[in-house]
Amino acid sequence: MKSKTFAILIIVAMTAATLAAADGAAVYKAKCATCHGADGSGQTPMGKSMKLRDLRSAEVQKQTDQELYDWTANGKGKMPAYKGKLSDEEIKALVAHMRELGKKK
Repeated sequence: MKSKTFAILIIVAMTAATLAAADGAAVYKAKCATCHGADGSGQTPMGKSMKLRDLRSAEVQKQTDQELYDWTANGKGKMPAYKGKLSDEEIKALVAHMRELGKKK
């Protein structure tokens, strides 16, 4: 009985850790908002100087999840690569957050 309870606690802890690490809004705020803006518009001093696209735009939103994932992981143009800095789950959560930003425009 004790081993069953222990196994359940481990599964719950692992699930909670994965969910906490994959909070796309929190990762976006920490890693992306400085350039892309809290709303994804790119209307920050850095975003304007780099002429960033609006993440909410149809142009960005029409990209596949895989394309957005690859751009985030590998970088593109002036965008730095986040592979090795963010986990796979965090990058996927960022893509999901970008989709949410697109719904708010």
